[in-house]
Amino acid sequence: MNATSAEIASQPDVWARAISEHTDPGRRELAAPGERMLILGCGTSWFVAQSLAELREQAGLGETDAVCASEYRPRRRYDRVVAITRSGTSTEVLEALRQVPAGTRRVAVTAVEGEPVDDLTDARILLDYADERSVVQTRYPTTVLTLARAMFGHATDSLIADGLEALTMPLPADPATIDHLVFLGTGWTVGLAHEAALKVREAAQAHSESYPAMDFRHGPVAVAGSRSLVWSLGEVPAGLDDVARGAGATAYRNSLDPLAQLLLVQRFALALADHRGLDPDRPRLLTRSVVLT
Repeated sequence: MNATSAEIASQPDVWARAISEHTDPGRRELAAPGERMLILGCGTSWFVAQSLAELREQAGLGETDAVCASEYRPRRRYDRVVAITRSGTSTEVLEALRQVPAGTRRVAVTAVEGEPVDDLTDARILLDYADERSVVQTRYPTTVLTLARAMFGHATDSLIADGLEALTMPLPADPATIDHLVFLGTGWTVGLAHEAALKVREAAQAHSESYPAMDFRHGPVAVAGSRSLVWSLGEVPAGLDDVARGAGATAYRNSLDPLAQLLLVQRFALALADHRGLDPDRPRLLTRSVVLT
């Protein structure tokens, strides 16, 4: 078993720990009721930020924006800026935090302590038990989302059981028959769709796309075909399955918690990598953290 597959399999246990250990100080830093918040990150962490922003607003905790760290410009006023960064070393995240205006509270959600991000923030939520050896992120981002959902008051009752089911249930298709994937989401699962597509690109070097669900018909359907898998995450309109099938693609959805479905996506990405003779622990051109010179 490679490191990536072991970390994927560990997720239900890690999620359970996150749910049981979330504390009032942590809730104050991440939920911060009534404050106007910006959440930023790069790559996977940016997609997590998108989901977190939607979940926080759904919970009625306050206006929340998400931005790719490299595109942050201090043009709007925020009470708090939260940086999602597994390593605490990504150059774009550190540069964004340096631009945050004085008087704005800065918080990092990270898996490692003692890194440069600590010197640029006022508080840190440390998820060291969710850290990973793998370059490709799996359990860290899903644990951040699990923790936030618990802190925001979203239901997580079925999450652990659904995660365990996602570890053993059949894959939605034979990887040998698929070379194009499209992930669709709505609301907070749009960020999950983007993250799902990224996992397929990183681990399996495969063609993958992601969209807000209804946008699939506004152009992307044109490239769907017999070797495409169109995967819906969350409450995506059922009629889009017919649209996918009409293009010759395989349409897939299930009733698991959308975060548990992301675990199934990770398994599929590894199976596709194996079919292609790739080592997901050594993804092409990628490193654990992007540090620019």
